[in-house]
Amino acid sequence: MITIVDYGLGNLGSVVNMLKRIGVDSQITDKPEVILEAEKILLPGVGAFDHAMTQINNRGLLPALSKKALEDKVPFLGICLGMQLLTKSSEEGILPGLGFIDAVTTKFRFEDKTLKVPHMGWNIIELQNPSPLTKGMDEEEYRFYFVHSYYVTCSDQKDSLAKTPYGVNFDSIIQHGNVFGAQFHPEKSHRFGMKLFSNFASL
Repeated sequence: MITIVDYGLGNLGSVVNMLKRIGVDSQITDKPEVILEAEKILLPGVGAFDHAMTQINNRGLLPALSKKALEDKVPFLGICLGMQLLTKSSEEGILPGLGFIDAVTTKFRFEDKTLKVPHMGWNIIELQNPSPLTKGMDEEEYRFYFVHSYYVTCSDQKDSLAKTPYGVNFDSIIQHGNVFGAQFHPEKSHRFGMKLFSNFASL
């Protein structure tokens, strides 16, 4: 059972539907007491960093999320904005992030005007370090659907599972222990997204 965190920002229905397609049970909750019982946690998200952190704080979810990630060490996956929330901070706002992974979130800045912001559309991943989350992704070129104006850089590159080229080679899949992040939208990435979710469900 994967517990999907509802803090008011995120494409929750699409995530549930894709999990259902691969035979994985899930539940959506905005209740700390349900999160505290979770076996695996999925933190989705679209929108602005500070607004998301404000919602998490206002709903009283931060203590439960921190306990599950840092003390209970259950598998914990942040996707899209949810991955950026795992970092210490973002140039998009002034509030601290969850800080579960030693990383920062930076705005794309390009002198090359042919590179549009946001980075939107399909792009490849380049595997860096092996992980159960990316198992089998070296068998062909994996492509995922991205929509973001900010990118993550891990302080320790051992935490980078994959990079994606877009003006810079940014960290597109990350992991520190039991905490994972994916910058793209797995739920919009067809069979490639299903593979990532299947791997997460198998952890």
